[in-house]
Parts: sequence; C-alpha cells; structure tokens
Amino acid sequence: MPQPRIHNAMELEALVQQIGFLPFFSCAIPNFSIEAFTPSRYWFVEGVDGPWEWRMELARRGVVAYGKLFAKKAGLVSREWYPDLANYRRGGYDFDARYEDGLASHREKRVMDVLLREGPTLSKDLKRLAGFGSGGLKGFDTVMANLQMQTYVTVHSFEYAHDKYGRPYGWGVARYAVTEDVLGSDVTQGAYNRDPEESKARIIQHLGILCPEAFDDDLEKLIR
Repeated sequence: MPQPRIHNAMELEALVQQIGFLPFFSCAIPNFSIEAFTPSRYWFVEGVDGPWEWRMELARRGVVAYGKLFAKKAGLVSREWYPDLANYRRGGYDFDARYEDGLASHREKRVMDVLLREGPTLSKDLKRLAGFGSGGLKGFDTVMANLQMQTYVTVHSFEYAHDKYGRPYGWGVARYAVTEDVLGSDVTQGAYNRDPEESKARIIQHLGILCPEAFDDDLEKLIR
C-alpha cells in the first residue's frame, strides 16, 4: 500500500476507517504502523500533540476501537472490521461460556465481574476492586492484555492524573470497559453468524490486498 502520512487525530481516524487495522508500533508486517506513518516531529515533542495524544482523543470519540489488539501491543481497529476480529478471537464464546469451559482464568473473571458491575473503570480502581496489588492477586497487566486481545475488554477513555495544584501530568490513565459498553453488541457480535475461521480468512484476505508484499504467516501473526 502507498505510505500514508499522519499529522493529527482526525487523519489517524480516517486512515483506520479506510484500512481497518493499524498497530501502534512496528509489527510482523514491515512499515505498517502508526509509528511508521507518523513523521518524527510529532513524537515526544513538548507542546506538540502526537500519537499519544491522538489515541486519547480517538478512544474518547469511540469511532474506532483502541486497545492492546496486536500481539498484546496497542493498536486501532475500525468498526467495520471489529466484528470479524471479535468473532475470530472469541471463537464463538461469550465470556461466561469461556469461563465455564475452563478457557478463562479466575483472575480474568474477577476483572470482568468488576467491569460488568461498575461500568467503565479507571485502571488503578479496577486493579484494586478486582483484588490485585499489594497483598493480593498478581499479574494485572497480563490479565488486561489477555482480555483486550480476546476482545472482551477495550479502552473506554483516558484521564490525566493531577498534581496538588490541579495541573494535569503524565500520559493519561486508561479507563477500561467491557467492549459492548464502548462499541455496542451490534459491533462485537456482528459477525457471530460466521464461523470464526471464516472471519479469520476474511481478515487475512483484506490485509493481503493492503499489503501484497507480506507473507500469509506474517498476516496471521498480526491478528492471532
């Protein structure tokens, strides 16, 4: 595909809507990421909004999905293609059925129970409410990455921490939600009428058209 250039959040959103899938950082497909498509002058420059700020705006808008979606690393997926990704990754299971069949851990269920009860929740509060942290369960970050990869959880929005003078600082704290609360069940379950392997084939065919130089193994590695 021609090498696009991204200069702001709206260009990033439009590109994701156009191509469907876009990892944040370098991935199995060479030169296919926000990192590759964004000029260096937008990365870590004081006073200049760049990809870190853009992702916060796009997560808040909810037009595309943002989360750890590619090899447990961040990326964006369009609403058009998220149904097939969810169908493939979930393998025909909603979360409760996955847990009942022993395919989800007790720690994952603790997180899901909190999100279903509380709604969108800041990561630090979710960690505490689900029983992780000092003296409690371990592996919160791994659990969150797994649930995002499985498409059961996604980023709802980001909020800045504030210092004692009320000034925002840092990269923004993620607020997580069950994906249905962000995208709607019509999106997350929109391809449930297809076999999960059919959804996988559809995605790989689509990516293969976008990136004809990529090997099928690399395309599969991207969405696995």
